[in-house]
Amino acid sequence: MKSKSLVATVCLASLLLHGCTSKYVEPDQYSGFLKDYSKLKEDKSPSGAAVMRWIKPGIDVSQFSSVYVEPSQYYPKPQPTEKIPQQTLQGVTQYYDQALKTQFSKALPLATSPGPGVLVVRPAITGVSAKTKGLRPYEVIPIALVAAGISTATGIRDQDTSVATEAAFIDGRSNEVVAEVVRKGAGADLENSSQVMQAKDARAVLDGWARDMVNAFQALKK
Repeated sequence: MKSKSLVATVCLASLLLHGCTSKYVEPDQYSGFLKDYSKLKEDKSPSGAAVMRWIKPGIDVSQFSSVYVEPSQYYPKPQPTEKIPQQTLQGVTQYYDQALKTQFSKALPLATSPGPGVLVVRPAITGVSAKTKGLRPYEVIPIALVAAGISTATGIRDQDTSVATEAAFIDGRSNEVVAEVVRKGAGADLENSSQVMQAKDARAVLDGWARDMVNAFQALKK
């Protein structure tokens, strides 16, 4: 009887988790990386994903003749864990940098530094917490590569991974912020609670973000 009760409890919690979790990054999950969150509005990315973003009204993107992608960073800086080691953390930012450069180079030449006519892309991997009512999260770390909150010891489900980003787009001449975006996405499922997350588990999410950023920029040109 106790076993059936436990299974029922975990199943119910799983339904609540998926039903109540917002597709948008909530204000209490903002990292502080961006200077101003007050202008952000719920929107859809070019691929249809939920994002919080702001674009300067009337911005003329034709003024930008090249783009400089700053190295991505973690904000706040995380501590490696056995589940998410330093190699994974480094691999995620390295892949994010490459994905952004690959996609933006399709729209504009890559610049080596900020300056007049340069659009500066300033990205970060930021923190998102796992909120699960009635159950203690399996593992919570100060970045968004987190388990969903239900231990696989029950045998009910795999572990989900999640990653979030905040990015500012800056006029390289005036240093004025012309756009901001905050979003999150699901990484690859881990088979069990002991599996170590690898950078490749987040690649699909990072590629999608980079494509959406460039497609949004291209849409403004039209």
